[in-house]
Amino acid sequence: MAWYDEAIFYHIYPLGLLGAPPKNEYNGITHRLPSLDPWINHIKNLGCNALYIGPLFESEGHGYETTDYLKLDSRLGDNKDLKRLVKQCHKNKIKVIFDGVFNHTGRTFFAFKDIKEHREMSKYRDWYCNVNFYGNNEYNDGFSYDNWGGYNLLVKLNQRNPEVRDYICNVIRFWVKEFDIDGIRLDAADVLDFDFMKALRATANEVKPEFWLMGEVIHGDYTRWVNEGTLHSVTNYALHKALYSGHNDHNYFEIAHTVKRLYDMGGSRPEGLKLYNFTDNHDVERIYTKLNNKAHIIPVNILLYTLPGIPSVYYGSEFGIEGKKERYSDESLRPKLNIEDFDNALSENPITELISSLGKIRQSTPALSYGDYSQLLLTNRQYAFTRKYEGKDYIITVNNDDVPCSMTLPANGDDTYRGLLSGTEVSVKNGQIAVSVEGNSGDIWVPAKDKTPIKSGPSKKQKPKRDTVLTKPVNDMDRSENTAAADKTPPSQPGLPASSSASYEDGIIRGLQEAILARMEKNGPVTDQMRRDVENNIYHDSLINWIKSF
Repeated sequence: MAWYDEAIFYHIYPLGLLGAPPKNEYNGITHRLPSLDPWINHIKNLGCNALYIGPLFESEGHGYETTDYLKLDSRLGDNKDLKRLVKQCHKNKIKVIFDGVFNHTGRTFFAFKDIKEHREMSKYRDWYCNVNFYGNNEYNDGFSYDNWGGYNLLVKLNQRNPEVRDYICNVIRFWVKEFDIDGIRLDAADVLDFDFMKALRATANEVKPEFWLMGEVIHGDYTRWVNEGTLHSVTNYALHKALYSGHNDHNYFEIAHTVKRLYDMGGSRPEGLKLYNFTDNHDVERIYTKLNNKAHIIPVNILLYTLPGIPSVYYGSEFGIEGKKERYSDESLRPKLNIEDFDNALSENPITELISSLGKIRQSTPALSYGDYSQLLLTNRQYAFTRKYEGKDYIITVNNDDVPCSMTLPANGDDTYRGLLSGTEVSVKNGQIAVSVEGNSGDIWVPAKDKTPIKSGPSKKQKPKRDTVLTKPVNDMDRSENTAAADKTPPSQPGLPASSSASYEDGIIRGLQEAILARMEKNGPVTDQMRRDVENNIYHDSLINWIKSF
């Protein structure tokens, strides 16, 4: 049992949360990072015990075009600020992982600058992929190179170069020595070289006991990345998609089938994949925006905290804020927030109250981290499963209908079960319990003799209604301090107006999707679910890798 087996993550995008300028002018240090101090107490109050924060290091704009891996972004502060933040988190028993952007660098990274200056004579010419001195690009460098996602702003590192591998591994060693971090989330892990990841895993095993590597992977057979030789976990985009669409479509079959497929992928055991589960993050729309029925935020979060995997909350979503993804900007997904604006959220905001309750319940209920998963009941609108642990059944029920429902479920053991969110007690009769679940709600039923304390969920009068708006939109002043540059995607292709660029990129994505479907059809029948999986994937590099996998 490692710390990450029982982790409950809070995810912060610091450049957005702290309102940093969208472009780094390199004109001095602004100590914004200490403003996160009150957020540490908030993280604890939510029941979270781990923080994923990043990107953090010196960059040109949104943070993913790194210019110095050894220096905190000057818009956030200096290394002393970052060292202090991690120390404060550790004092509060919160583990910390950084964002590791090791697939590409920015154009002002020292190695790339040396190539621009010395061209063929640069000792770093092989640090990047396919540097071609007979080519050119929109920056008129007089040479071309591979990039991430088709954007020359992000220069693709040659991860098969031993010097590059050694450099990045030394970066990890520096981060552990300097900041005492507990793990790294690997950006764009689905396009990282596997031998490179093995080197990172060897370094992780060396630098610190239980040092955790988690990778950003959009889709595919997660066991390719999660194993003893590469990563400990990856982002669970499959469940992310199922959680919102399964509720919007009143289709718990989608969620249950996704869970079973992933659970089987991990060997049908709780110590299997331990995927990083989330409802939203800095790259996708807020869950409260995605849900057609806002009241579904309750069963969605109950599932997030009780299904197999490691739950994570993205900053602000515990307040029910909205954020819609735009074609060329992630500004609304990464807003500036002031914690003082949410002083009363724990007592007045039903979503905050629920997530805090779920966090404390999960911390005190080992079955939710280690229990075997088994489905008990499944309809379009009702879903029940158990997390069996040490011979006891811990039963979870959710209901996406607007009206209450009754469920009769098998229960093993104690004479009485109690709902940790409702406080209701029910008796076991003939090896079963009969429970009532409110509309758009759910509960966690545990043996009454279990010592898990009852944590109040949102009261009936506080529960979000179908179209409830719980928080004010991010005001124009806050949003104006962010920008379209807070996205990995530049506003347009060089030489094309934005509208033409949008059509151009849409055409590329559609073409890749059609190519994948065509190859699928050659291998056998294509189901509606398979077709939806392809159509919902709009990530260029991910689609390319999918094609290569055939």
